[in-house]
Amino acid sequence: MKKALLALIFGSVLVLAACGSGGEKTTDETTDDNVANNQGATDNTGNNNGGTAGDTTNNNNDTTTDTETADEGAVAHGEQVVQKACISCHGANLEGMGNFPALNNVGSRLSQEEILNVINNGKGGMPGGIVKGEDADAAAAYLATLK
Repeated sequence: MKKALLALIFGSVLVLAACGSGGEKTTDETTDDNVANNQGATDNTGNNNGGTAGDTTNNNNDTTTDTETADEGAVAHGEQVVQKACISCHGANLEGMGNFPALNNVGSRLSQEEILNVINNGKGGMPGGIVKGEDADAAAAYLATLK
């Protein structure tokens, strides 16, 4: 009886430790990510469209393109965050494992805001705050695309 109880406690500790790991970055990793994300950045002259510094023409297409690019960037970053922080509990293909639900179609069940709420505050057996800040926003954006 004591061996079974000890094995159960030990197994529980292992599962909880595995699900809580990988969510935080060191300063070096954050710096590397920031450098990688800014490689294609434009200068601060306001010339995103190749115009001159004095160019005051209104280019409506730039706003849509910039927004779409930002959304695509957030989704791509979110996919990386999910691969680092979520697959240990939810499975390599996000198909779910044991008591951890599948996330491979979570966008069909929850909105991006609802997903972000679960990431920040937790739900069921998932603790909140495993991923924080911009990483949480990006992960929610990516997961919302999975339908």
